[in-house]
Order: sequence, then structure tokens, then C-alpha cells
Amino acid sequence: VLLGATIAALIVANSPLAPTYVAALHHAVGGMSVEHWINDGAMALFFLLIGLEVKSEFVSGHLSTWGERILPGTAALAGMIVPACLYLLVNMGTPANLRGWAIPAATDIAFALGILALLGSRVPTSLKVLLTAIAVIDDLLAILVITLFYTGHIALLPLLAAGAGLGVLVVLNLSGVRSLVPYLLIGVGIWYGVLLSGVHATLAGVAVALTIPLRTGGGQPPLKRLEHALQPWSSFLIVPAFGFANAGIAFGGMAAADVISPLPVGIMLGLFLGKQIGIFATIRGLVTVGLAAAPKGASWAQVYGMAVLCGIGFTMSLFIGGLAFAGAPHAMNSVKIGVFAGSILSGIAGWTLLRRGAR
Repeated sequence: VLLGATIAALIVANSPLAPTYVAALHHAVGGMSVEHWINDGAMALFFLLIGLEVKSEFVSGHLSTWGERILPGTAALAGMIVPACLYLLVNMGTPANLRGWAIPAATDIAFALGILALLGSRVPTSLKVLLTAIAVIDDLLAILVITLFYTGHIALLPLLAAGAGLGVLVVLNLSGVRSLVPYLLIGVGIWYGVLLSGVHATLAGVAVALTIPLRTGGGQPPLKRLEHALQPWSSFLIVPAFGFANAGIAFGGMAAADVISPLPVGIMLGLFLGKQIGIFATIRGLVTVGLAAAPKGASWAQVYGMAVLCGIGFTMSLFIGGLAFAGAPHAMNSVKIGVFAGSILSGIAGWTLLRRGAR
């Protein structure tokens, strides 16, 4: 569905419907454009889901002990640092581009796991678990990067109000309140406070997620109920809507120099080369020195294929690109070209390596 939405955006952006597409995205509804409602509003639910998944994995999932966190945690960190360094190296002569250093540092968990799913039993379960763990930690690190480096002027009063709302949710959790209604109602207020504060509003989703109760006396925990309820909306509506609103590139008037300029080339190399080098070298190094165990039943060729798949950046890369180059449509077109190129190369190469490695 996400791939279909992306292709549809490219078709519409290069058809006679392009002016209508652009006008619809900039149409104001309730004080914000449709594009802002998608990127700042609907994507808050996407980040809420990420927050729920992160908390679930860290409390009772595959990342619940420090021993289980060492391998994916270190690999995810290296898988962000190396792409960022490659990007900065390519763009060193263009100071205006340096703000986009974090664009190739993110992995798209939906696309990466989707390709693993296509390979079925050819890929051992241990490799799927490792990829999931790396992607979850990668998302957590990306959220920290957005908070620290892509937040502009902060209005203190709305932020304090949002903080007070979070405090109320913590009290509700500690008091044993298991109904999701108060968490979601107060969560809307927290989102609005964060929106007014200047901190990116989607981060409110992550903050609210961390207050949702996971452990309960009986029955399904509230966190799991909310996670299961949000999953289809995120997969089949929110993320495809984001893709459709942000993936449209108008190729008319674009010269070859635009495609091979430092901005898209830095992103492409960061995703395709930086991710695989950082992740695979770290995993191989940790296993070699005995600090971590290799994924059970997986060959090194398969581990390498998994590392290459982590170069699919799409959703989070486009999101960070929109923050880094807000109000610069020409730069955003270059960002999209780099993200598409790096993600497509990583997807095809990773799938091929894993398919051949299974033999």
C-alpha cells in the first residue's frame, strides 16, 4: 500500500493533475494546511505507535535485558553514525546542505520487514528479530535526533502545559487506571501544547506512548490494545497518506546536475553504503571479540543482506528531510531523489543477497 501511494504521488506530480495535487496539499483546514495535518497531526499517531512498540520491546520483548540490547543497540548506533559521516563528507563544500546530516541515518521498518516477509522461511527467525530490534532502536535514536537537532524556537508556557499533562498521565498509570479514554483525551491536549511550543508535535505521540500501562492484573494490557487498534490505521492510512503527500517529485525541468548534486548523492551513499558498513561491521566485530552471539541459524551472507536492507530509509528519512529543509522545495526534491535512490538500491540488493544466501 505504501509503495502504491508513492508511485501514485510520482504519477500525479508529473501529470496535468500536478497543480491540483499541490493546491490540495496547501489547502487550509482549521488553521493548518492539509500537508501539515498529515505531517504534524496524523503522523503523531504513527509516532505514538512507534513509542508503544519501543516500550513493549524494552519492557517485555526482545530488548528487555542489557544482554539483548548490546548487539542491536550498537549496530543501530553505528548504522546512524556512518551514514551521517558519509553525507557530511560529500556535502562538506555546501554548507547549506549540512543541516540534512540525519536524513540517511534512519531505517524504514515497514519496508525492510516487508521484504523479509516476502522471503518467508528462507530467512531465519533470529534475523527477523535482529532487524526488528535494530529498527526499533534506530527509531528511538531518530526521535532523539529530531528532538535535539530539529527543534526551533521554543515557547515555554505551552511546553510546560504539555509537561503537566504528561505528569497527569504518569499519575493515572501509577494509580492503576487501565481505561484508554483518559490517556487519549489528555494526549490530544499534550499534542496541541507541543504543537504550540515549537517542538515537533509528532514527538508528543512518543511521550504519551511511554505513559500507557503495559502490565495489568488480568486481560490484555492497555498498551497492547492500543497498539493493535492503531496498527491497521497506521499501515493502511496514515503512512500511505504521508507517502502520497511527501513523495511527489516533479521531474519537469530537472537537469542531470540536480540528480548528481551533493545533496541527493550524499543521502544515497549514506543509505546504501553507510548503513550496511556501519551495521555489518559492528555485528561482525562484536561477535568476533565475543561480546555478542551471532544470530542463530543465519549465515554471514544473510546477516550482510539484512544489514543492506537497513538502508531503506523512506518514511523516517523523508520526515527528517522535511524538517531539515522546511520551506525549500528545490532542496526537498533533491532529498526525495536521494532517499528513493538509496532505498531502492538497498531494497533490491538486500533482497537479492538474502535470496541467494538462503541457498
